[in-house]
Amino acid sequence: MSDLQVRIAALNVYPVKSCAGISLDEALLIETGIEFDRAWMVVDAQGRFVTQRELPRMALVKPTLKTEEMVLRAPGMLALHLSLNAVEAPCRVTVWRDEVAAYDMGDLAAQWFSDFLGQRLRLVRFDPAHKRLSNRDWTGEIEAENAFSDGYPVLVASAAAIDELNQRLAAGGHAAVTMARFRPNLVIDGIESHGEDHLDEIVFDTPDGVVRLKLVKPCPRCPIPDIDPATAEQGHAVGDTLLTYRADSRVDGAITFGMNAVIVEGIERPLRVGMTGEASYRFD
Repeated sequence: MSDLQVRIAALNVYPVKSCAGISLDEALLIETGIEFDRAWMVVDAQGRFVTQRELPRMALVKPTLKTEEMVLRAPGMLALHLSLNAVEAPCRVTVWRDEVAAYDMGDLAAQWFSDFLGQRLRLVRFDPAHKRLSNRDWTGEIEAENAFSDGYPVLVASAAAIDELNQRLAAGGHAAVTMARFRPNLVIDGIESHGEDHLDEIVFDTPDGVVRLKLVKPCPRCPIPDIDPATAEQGHAVGDTLLTYRADSRVDGAITFGMNAVIVEGIERPLRVGMTGEASYRFD
């Protein structure tokens, strides 16, 4: 198969792990993915990360990024304003099996999250001096850095994939859902549903130079896509529907949606919605 042209249909950043995302017109790539993506994380009293898996109401926490601050809003709460350039005490926290260096964001942020989510919690920010790497079993020779993402710097999904899912949901008598449930950084047009499964690299020729992303691992899905991002209500239609057609032998038959990607080239270069790139197929 020859290469094909793809287009960036949407760019998303998720500043606080497992909280709502922000749609962007332009995003800067840094070593750990899109700038500010999963740069903050909510942890329990033991310093272990928490997500919508345990606390679905995290979906209702909506961040806004401004020039010098991040503003967090949630139902029934006063807005929480956090400087982008200030942290408090250094700490150690755990995300999955990784213990990483971070900075606590202070008592006010801790109280805000504890009050809204109903248990003792703190907010931390990733220490950029810490090097947390993706699994080399999937990235090979590439050292792919992450902040608090589940394990890879960029998640890519095809726009056609959500259309197919909604057709299948409608056939089963269920309401349509949005891509927000799947939390991708890049949504691309120009390929068939789940065509990203078969891509090797996507190359964007930006005004500042080339951006080259290598798609390395299918993204296995937990129950989060069954949480409505608008209401935090949990269902099962999305997972049940994906179960009928999205098992992937590359990850032991797990249900997948989207591909994890690493940055081969392009640090400190911007991506923009509408930008086109050349995608190459993987042969394996």
